[in-house]
Amino acid sequence: MDDHPAVTAGVRAWCVAATPPISVVASGTDAGAAWLAPGDSADVVVLDLQLGVAGPAYGELKRLVDAGRQVVVYTMRDDRETALTCLDIGAFTYLTKAEGEHHLVGAIQAAASHTPYTPPALSGALGTDTRSNRPRLAPREVDVLLQWFHCESKEMVAQKLNLSARTVNSYLDRVRIKYASVGREAPTKAALVARAIQDGLVQVDEL
Repeated sequence: MDDHPAVTAGVRAWCVAATPPISVVASGTDAGAAWLAPGDSADVVVLDLQLGVAGPAYGELKRLVDAGRQVVVYTMRDDRETALTCLDIGAFTYLTKAEGEHHLVGAIQAAASHTPYTPPALSGALGTDTRSNRPRLAPREVDVLLQWFHCESKEMVAQKLNLSARTVNSYLDRVRIKYASVGREAPTKAALVARAIQDGLVQVDEL
């Protein structure tokens, strides 16, 4: 979603030329395109943070993330605080428009396959982040994570939290990506349990 026609046309052309081609099911000048058919079926949402508003569209990003969508932020803003704030909210990854075709296509493909992707601008932001290496998980991400520790399957988590199994998977994927982004990979359930104990999210006797 972008409010500059030239940018939208360029992104569409890059997607068509990708290997394999990426299908663009919808585009628009505001976040509504992601909520209405056919945009509501998109595996990945590419979001311009500005969208004609005065400041970053953090509220729109949060709505999409809370709904379990995979969001690639693609913006002119190149400051560290904005990038880290987007990750904290739950964006899949963060790119500046200066990073161009290669990285945007790569980020979209990674988001669709739920594999981590860290483009140069984000890598720089993470490299200068003076915060703890404990990732900042959104409250709903913590809820899903802790429920998963107590359930035999993701389907059971979905039933308990009134979510779809796809949404549960998206939350857990984002948690793994956040851990990978701070150099603490957690590819398995056991590894996530260990990370959660280390970070005080859960106690051993609660498992």
